[in-house]
Amino acid sequence: MSFKLSLFLLLLITNFANAQETISVKGSKPYPATKNYTFICEKYAFSGELNVQAAKTEKGGILKLTIATANDQARISGGVYVDLVNGDVIPCVDKNVKESADGKTTAYYYFTPAEMLKLKKTDIQAIRFIITGPSNAFGNQTGYFTALNRNSYFSTAYDNSKKTFDTAKEISVL
Repeated sequence: MSFKLSLFLLLLITNFANAQETISVKGSKPYPATKNYTFICEKYAFSGELNVQAAKTEKGGILKLTIATANDQARISGGVYVDLVNGDVIPCVDKNVKESADGKTTAYYYFTPAEMLKLKKTDIQAIRFIITGPSNAFGNQTGYFTALNRNSYFSTAYDNSKKTFDTAKEISVL
């Protein structure tokens, strides 16, 4: 009986160890990543949500941003600013690494080792980004947007639960 129990525990632990998320940028090797956070973007009327994920690489880190779009021509482009809770801002330069599939556009930005240290110590407060694309009557919403680190759109004054994601804690585990 104890053999079956120990085998079961071994399989359970193996599944948890393999359950970590990964990011692979255009055919590169997979890097360990945080879970996929859904930041709230109130001004973006199409979906109102920006999916954010961070990964650790040998040379620093990767920031993956994914958002739903109305057409394939819309893209996250230009620089991105990652605002931290302590007031620091990490500017990310556009290296033109993008993907588009299934009605979503994805952009990848790179962090230096020093920027990854900041992200390990302080939670992300917001991400400022730009969506570009052709303008037509029924096209995609374009412009400047800010996605906030919040779990949900609404809460009450009596709700004492944590309303943001612990990004620093998960990045430091990578």
